[in-house]
Amino acid sequence: MASLVGMEHKRLGRTGLAVSRLCLGTMTFGLQCDEATSVTILDRAFESGVDFIDTSDRYPLGGDDTTVGVTEEILGRWLRGRRDRVVVATKCFGRTGPAVWDAGNSRKHILDAVEASLRRLDTDYIDLYQLHGYDPSTPIEETLGALDDLVREGKVRYIGCSNFLTYQLVRAVGRSETLKLVRFDSVQPRYNLLFRQIEREMLPFCAEDGVGVISYNPLAGGLLPGKHDPDTEPALGSRFTLGSAGGMYRDRYWHRQEFQTVEALRALAAEAGVSLVTLAVAWAMAHPAVTAPIIGASHPDQLTDSIAAADYRINNDLKQRLDQLTHEYRMGDAAR
Repeated sequence: MASLVGMEHKRLGRTGLAVSRLCLGTMTFGLQCDEATSVTILDRAFESGVDFIDTSDRYPLGGDDTTVGVTEEILGRWLRGRRDRVVVATKCFGRTGPAVWDAGNSRKHILDAVEASLRRLDTDYIDLYQLHGYDPSTPIEETLGALDDLVREGKVRYIGCSNFLTYQLVRAVGRSETLKLVRFDSVQPRYNLLFRQIEREMLPFCAEDGVGVISYNPLAGGLLPGKHDPDTEPALGSRFTLGSAGGMYRDRYWHRQEFQTVEALRALAAEAGVSLVTLAVAWAMAHPAVTAPIIGASHPDQLTDSIAAADYRINNDLKQRLDQLTHEYRMGDAAR
């Protein structure tokens, strides 16, 4: 289905909620880019038809306890006058305070966290409220019960999860159905040409059971655009040097094999006459189980090629070549 400005929309899982085929991620707001730049990025995406925005109460990425919630505050100020035209997704799970219970998926933390997010976002409701991680110390029944209450109260309209393993997602959906509680309508997993393990179990389950997929990292933390040199240290200000998150991204992608794959992908993009960024995002969109890849930027101009993916269709031959070239990244350890 198309929006008024031409961006294609797709239903989120089995719900009636239609979201833009691209979702704007905001984890750069407040650290990698200041508020003025963040607003320009939001404006650029919104004007291009992206009306699905994802954030978290822990953002900005790479920050510390002093920056917790800054991203939601920036987004909340931008939303004024636009709230009814945007689908807002946020998350809880990460540490937001000094107390032992200021993290995780307990009833106490969820109820505290949602009130704080509502206040920072300057809104009465959250369209999609997600668990940012799995909490083995809290019974899933307790977590789902708290989320069910929030939906019944109208503070949250849909729920989802992020960074769950497939068995954790399946177990949670099963508990929801057994206990007649609200169930996850979406999952947010890492997915890109250099990380394809979720194709083996998670994506088939989501397609069959009606769980929307809002995949993140379509550009592999900035490695897929092909701007980094494996023989030099990562550039300051990039995702690979970003505060507390830099090490995680280097562990994920900063490897000789990944750099060699990027060079091969660059050749395919040139042959197709499209940027590698557009190709990578379009490839993620092409999987039928994916609702919307999350795109992001630390500068407005970085959005151009990502947004172009919404109008680019990969033909079957090119899709097969991309899949064959990156097949090894489908077969690795499924843990994320």
